[in-house]
Amino acid sequence: MSLLHYINAFFSDGAHWHGYDGIPHRLAEHLQYSFTALGIAAAIGLPLGLITGHTGRGGNALALIATAARALPTLGLLVLMFIWLGIGETPVMIPLVALAVPPILVTTYEAVRTADPAPVDAARGMGMGPIAVLFQVELPMALPLILSGVRSATIQVVSTTAIAAYVSLGGLGRYIFDGLYQRNYEIVVGGAALIALLAVAMIGVFYLVERLVVSPGVRLRRR
Repeated sequence: MSLLHYINAFFSDGAHWHGYDGIPHRLAEHLQYSFTALGIAAAIGLPLGLITGHTGRGGNALALIATAARALPTLGLLVLMFIWLGIGETPVMIPLVALAVPPILVTTYEAVRTADPAPVDAARGMGMGPIAVLFQVELPMALPLILSGVRSATIQVVSTTAIAAYVSLGGLGRYIFDGLYQRNYEIVVGGAALIALLAVAMIGVFYLVERLVVSPGVRLRRR
């Protein structure tokens, strides 16, 4: 059977749209895990990136942290956390947060550090303090690049959250792991297709977010 046949069979089966194992419920679980991890990662990465980018200090330390975090094997870290902490969401959150922090942290740092110095110098010349310069001048100019880092982290996390099913939690990964165990490749392909579609949807969401929150002048300046 072809992939298209498996996909069509999966989505056309009404049983996959209802109940605890239905697509809406599994999708909601997947999004919950993903956005929880992204929220924690953003709470860590954004403030650190803004502060270090504004001061211009700590770039080498950030690069070291990012390199170390990216080198961590996500599935291996998940298994270690599961053995150490037991069943629950925490063993899943740790590897997902470790995956999401580096792109958010490094991109935020670089975005603020490389902001156009002319408006920054003008703001300081007008008597604006460091906090005002950061949030009223540097952050608006850096916002497109910061959003690109958050978008990258979101796509990575949404695509990787399937590992939650490996330790008996829910989410779209449930279709992949259960399907492999049952040798039901219709479910496996359907689950993989849902995760791919969700990742693509996140690209569209961030395109709309950028159109809404980034100043038109900043968008034109990037072209």
